[in-house]
Amino acid sequence: MNIHTPAANLTAAAKPSRREAEDAVRTLLRWAGENPDREGLLDTPARVVRSYEEFFAGYEEDPVALLTRTFEEIEGYDEMVVLRDIRIESHCEHHMVPIIGRAHVAYLPGNRAVGISKLARVVDAYARRFQIQEKLTAQIANTIAEVLQPRGVAVVIEAGHQCMSTRGVHKPGSSMVTSRMLGAFRDDPSTRREFLAMISPRSCQSVEA
Repeated sequence: MNIHTPAANLTAAAKPSRREAEDAVRTLLRWAGENPDREGLLDTPARVVRSYEEFFAGYEEDPVALLTRTFEEIEGYDEMVVLRDIRIESHCEHHMVPIIGRAHVAYLPGNRAVGISKLARVVDAYARRFQIQEKLTAQIANTIAEVLQPRGVAVVIEAGHQCMSTRGVHKPGSSMVTSRMLGAFRDDPSTRREFLAMISPRSCQSVEA
């Protein structure tokens, strides 16, 4: 599957209607032991469907298109560009519960640079889908590398998973750290250390370990 295109790849005929989606929520409410027809729950199916439109808006985004508008007038700037502490709001594809954390993204410009807001939007485009953190980290880094053709790309994500904190092993406060280093960030230890020094000390320690 091409990682850049909306992952659902559903035709208009295959995608359930809003009414079908709301009926599915009513089914889940009944399965949980509730009565979806009681006053407090009458509007819940519609609210859930609207929230899903927001949670999973990334399926309608093309991350490649977000990065295609670049600029070349960078006055020879060749040091790394780092955007730290980008909030991540995603959902675990195994249990459909939230993944909340932050991402740090860096690249070493080649001949082109991109507005920093586009980096944050690429993170959101992939995060607002059903995900696992490892894949999310790789998708962000790979897309920036393929589109911008920089000398290197680095992505570190640190996030809490409610599939661990609210169910299963019940370990609140735990976090998962993933990283993807490409180009100079993978090949040059000094470049990697400089990047890790510029982001959260806690993330640095976790990745270096």
